[in-house]
Amino acid sequence: MARWQPDARERLQQAALELFAEQGFAATTVPAITARAGLTTRTFFRHFADKREVLFADQEELPAYAERLVAEAAPGAGPTAIVLDGLRAVAGARFEGRKDTVRQWRSIVASDAGLRERELQKRAALAAAIRDGFHARGLDPTRAALLAETAVTLMYVSVTAWLETDDGRTLDDIIGTTFATLRATLDA
Repeated sequence: MARWQPDARERLQQAALELFAEQGFAATTVPAITARAGLTTRTFFRHFADKREVLFADQEELPAYAERLVAEAAPGAGPTAIVLDGLRAVAGARFEGRKDTVRQWRSIVASDAGLRERELQKRAALAAAIRDGFHARGLDPTRAALLAETAVTLMYVSVTAWLETDDGRTLDDIIGTTFATLRATLDA
């Protein structure tokens, strides 16, 4: 086995997802993950703090990315356009082409109370980053908070709808439909 393998992180993630799906999150150990990946436990801990981080490590940069999307939006862009453009950017960068993996991830997270709590913490951090981004653009705190929470909920509802269908629509399409539904609901 090579001393340094450039795909170690991805192999560990794939092995972990397979084992979590096969035997459950709680029953899966780090040594089992590393054995499946053909790597050492030491290599695992070079990439992840614990087995939960296999599921959440790639989300660490998402709040900063979202805040940057808000900050870098055109100066005259309205909040609605910023939210939609940001959601579509995230959809393209993080979800499209990964539907089966996202389904598997969601199923694993849903199976464990600690993972569900961790997901809620990540969602809260994302909403806080978006809120801070809008506040930095000059929006009052209440409006910034409403936009942030709405953006996160809109993404979560859209991803859920996307995962529940196999009709060929992209997540981008579903975001547009979900937003139109939200707007119609608020206007009703």
